[in-house]
Amino acid sequence: MKTKAAVLFDAGKPFEIMELDLDGPGPGEVLIKYSAAGLCHSDLHLIDNDLVPRFPIVGGHEGAGIIEDVGPGVTKVAPGDHVVCSFIPNCGTCRYCSTGRQNLCDMGATILDGHMPDGSFRFHGGGNDVGAMCMLGTFSERATISQHSVVKVDDWLPLETAVLVGCGVPSGWGTANYAGGVRAGDTAVVFGIGGLGINAVQGAAGAGAKYVVAVDPIEFKRETALKFGATHAFATAEEATEKITELTWGQMADQALVLVGTVDEQVVSEAFNAVGKGGTVVITGLANPEKLTVHVSGGVLTLFEKTIKGTLFGSANPQYDIVKLLRLYDAGHLKLDELVTTKYTLEQVNEGYQDLRDGKNIRGVIVHDT
Repeated sequence: MKTKAAVLFDAGKPFEIMELDLDGPGPGEVLIKYSAAGLCHSDLHLIDNDLVPRFPIVGGHEGAGIIEDVGPGVTKVAPGDHVVCSFIPNCGTCRYCSTGRQNLCDMGATILDGHMPDGSFRFHGGGNDVGAMCMLGTFSERATISQHSVVKVDDWLPLETAVLVGCGVPSGWGTANYAGGVRAGDTAVVFGIGGLGINAVQGAAGAGAKYVVAVDPIEFKRETALKFGATHAFATAEEATEKITELTWGQMADQALVLVGTVDEQVVSEAFNAVGKGGTVVITGLANPEKLTVHVSGGVLTLFEKTIKGTLFGSANPQYDIVKLLRLYDAGHLKLDELVTTKYTLEQVNEGYQDLRDGKNIRGVIVHDT
């Protein structure tokens, strides 16, 4: 069949809208018709050459839609099911899945290569195999993906909203609640109030933090953070650290959560200095893997017993936490609708990413033509 998609051919270039050939589902695979796709910063890393995939590749790793067909051996979903895609596939049987760490599933090792687990491709165009970002390629009207990449969700939930829990919401919320371990009475500081950071804010607030301090240079994002549970918001780490010192009588923050678009040495050092004895720095944002971005005093790390850790998908388990977060939303305990600043068509994908660069959006969402 044919499908319209946004394809990236090289770093430094915009997405190109084109028609591709799409193979139907094979064993263990499903055909999905996407309803919506999220504009997450990770796809921007492909353009900026911070992450290097196999080109050409269909962009998009946040997706929600309806299953149209299934291949032999599929047991998780059936045609007509509403699903949210997990950008980390989870097989359920590898060492990590079987020990409750689905976010580290071995199947996720090749998500930037864009092919299926067996090494083959489902998108084709111009005589070439075309990859799919995170084995999903949600910047396409349809895709054939692994059943291990989908999570069935309640069919009364709006898919244009549910799409956000495929990456940004659990990555941010889990950064606070799982990786950071925010507890009632804690002081948490969040660096970067984008699609992930805003959810770290509401995750920390929901966990009962006494103070949630947001740091972002953009006034619009600071104002939004205050609406999502932040108690204070500052443009610079210097201002935030001064206030944290005052609020905690010099004890400093319990957690510093780093969710800026591109992590560098400066923000890591600022986060390290913002936490006190026994404090934890969680790095969720990405940078070019070849760049060394963590440079701190080993003496302070030891003597103050601080912790620096990374987290993928907020250390959440996709099959459980995607459903859990949507039911929190359904019960009115998690804000999702308010996250979406602007909706775009597929043809506006480059406009959407320019808005992200310009700091105009908390979250942008592509709504596919249905």
